[in-house]
Amino acid sequence: MASTVNYETNRGNGGETHQQVPAKGPHDGQGHLTTNQGIRVSDNQNSLKSGARGPALLEDFVLREKIFHFDHERIPERIVHARGSAAHGFFEVYESLADITKADLFQRPGEKTQVFTRFSTVAGGAGSVDTPRDVRGFAVKFYTKEGNWDLVGNNIPVFFIQDAIKFPDLIHSVKMEADRAYPQAGSAHDTFWDWASLMPETTHMLMWAMSDRAIPRSFRMMEGFGIHTFRLVNAEGKSTFVKFHWKPKLGMQSTLWDEALKLQAADNDYHRRDLFESIAMGAYPEWELGIQAFDQKFADSLPYDVLDSTKIIPEEVLPVRLIGRMVLDRNPDNFFAETEQVAYCPANIVPGVDFTNDPLLQGRLFSYLDTQKSRLGTANFHQIPINAPKCPFANFQRDGQMQMAVPKGRANYEPNSLADAGEEPGPRECPATGFTTFEGRPDHDEAGGKLRIRAELFADHYSQARLFFRSLTANEQAHVASSFTFELSKVGLEHVPPRMVGNLRNVDEELAKRVADGIGIPLPSKNEAARQPIDMKPSPALSIQGNMKETIAGRSIGILYADGSDGKVIKSLVAGIQQKGGRAVLISPKVGGATLADGSKLKADGQLAGTPSQTVDAIAVVLSASGCTALLKESAAVQFVMDAFGHLKAIGHSPDAMPLLDKAGVQPDEGITVLGDAFIGAAGKRFYDREPKVRTLA
Repeated sequence: MASTVNYETNRGNGGETHQQVPAKGPHDGQGHLTTNQGIRVSDNQNSLKSGARGPALLEDFVLREKIFHFDHERIPERIVHARGSAAHGFFEVYESLADITKADLFQRPGEKTQVFTRFSTVAGGAGSVDTPRDVRGFAVKFYTKEGNWDLVGNNIPVFFIQDAIKFPDLIHSVKMEADRAYPQAGSAHDTFWDWASLMPETTHMLMWAMSDRAIPRSFRMMEGFGIHTFRLVNAEGKSTFVKFHWKPKLGMQSTLWDEALKLQAADNDYHRRDLFESIAMGAYPEWELGIQAFDQKFADSLPYDVLDSTKIIPEEVLPVRLIGRMVLDRNPDNFFAETEQVAYCPANIVPGVDFTNDPLLQGRLFSYLDTQKSRLGTANFHQIPINAPKCPFANFQRDGQMQMAVPKGRANYEPNSLADAGEEPGPRECPATGFTTFEGRPDHDEAGGKLRIRAELFADHYSQARLFFRSLTANEQAHVASSFTFELSKVGLEHVPPRMVGNLRNVDEELAKRVADGIGIPLPSKNEAARQPIDMKPSPALSIQGNMKETIAGRSIGILYADGSDGKVIKSLVAGIQQKGGRAVLISPKVGGATLADGSKLKADGQLAGTPSQTVDAIAVVLSASGCTALLKESAAVQFVMDAFGHLKAIGHSPDAMPLLDKAGVQPDEGITVLGDAFIGAAGKRFYDREPKVRTLA
């Protein structure tokens, strides 16, 4: 007879009901493991069998429930913005905005509103990487006293299309090709560029997507935008147009394309880890919320339509007014329950905020609600804790899958006269305080019948693309040209690249020539523009490099050391970095650290082979002569320095480290310094003048 083995286990506190009330047991304050119905489980290691070697029994409800729940753990991922990271925090308003909006969260200076903010990529699936060239989602859920307001935008202020009816075509084209299911999370392929080159309205967005905006250094260092023109409405019913901007307190910063590629290999979760660890360390990410507020007269004066989501209003034409700040100070407790199940919807607004007739926005108002129902499997997704308002809510909506509320009484309709019978009649509409839609003016935005047509100014697809390109530094313009070259080089349909370059000739002749030369084709004819572009004054606010903050605050500085390194120098560096608000990351050949010159052991934060220089913003190489000699044989060390140089980062070094810098091909420039104050001062910069030494740009 075979022996029976019973496996023992340490019983954890995992047996909680969905109300999160632990079933307390008598042992050390831990809770009993139970089923979802609260029945205590006696054995979580063995299924119920007919004899030790007999068949498993169908009556084993513990086994059936456990397997059943596991089988249904995964829900459909988002069709777009599937890969996301999020955090809790608060929004604090600087001043009362009662003159332009009656929204409660904007009334009292210093008042804080809870928020939950999710950042994401657009094209890739939930299992893709953090750092592809892609648009980044920037969605904020405000839990206001008047209900939830969702400001659902991106890190780029414009979009590819003007009308929501084109959104399925856009996403079908940019997603994995239908017959082969690749590439994942990338637009460098036939179907996207075939479609985009046939849609001139995409040109402005393509300039942004091919710029460094699409490869941010961190979620903490990118801007956010509401994209559309919205309305603010005050207590007197006066409407003001508004565009929303999020400005990072750390300033903007991007990676380089080569750096982004290597980050994908080094750390698939680079942005997610950066956000989570920054909050865990108390370095809370912070943004200021700004608005561009304007009236109909100002809108009419512009050479483009403010309802066109492929257009911006340059900050030099209408400055951004900073009205509050957002601080993210708490990581989610559970990724699935919060980050994965959070449901944003542009239709979620509060009194004092309203929509415009932007045709892209109008389509989103339907699409988001519909897709959340599809993903989360029930019309009651608003009852999931992360989606539930923090203020009281009541209505006559009833039943449906996963109904969590337990409504009492007969009142599930209105009007009703149940109060006359002494029963609870339920909630009633609030004409005085409830949300009312702005009526509009027949002679302006509400004019005309219901037509499938676009306003005349929507036909200008190139003026703002030209504005964006000519607002960039020469180095950033080279990055745009190289990005187009890389992407179009992946296109196998021979007629598509010339068509795309023909569109680019309407933006900038030099850009078109550089791209044509980069992909090795003759300069094609300029494609006819539906409306001739105009030259607009450049907007310096659009440049990342022109607006970068030269600071190490919020940045990570890698310190490479090995056996024999000077501990006093390392200690001084760490202190100097921390004093300036940066984070020192100790890196050595072994994660256990190295033995310093004084015989002490210094543990590392990361192993050299697993912590390449792409993961930090500058490097200090603190080596002794013997330590340097040993690292000359380590390809990871040579690559560590080579990549930092190639990615235009500051490199500080001890005198004995020079042979490693020489082997890595480092050439002297302003960013190559001795250790100490010179390095601390340089570590917050990128040295773009170095780029011609390390790569050929289109």
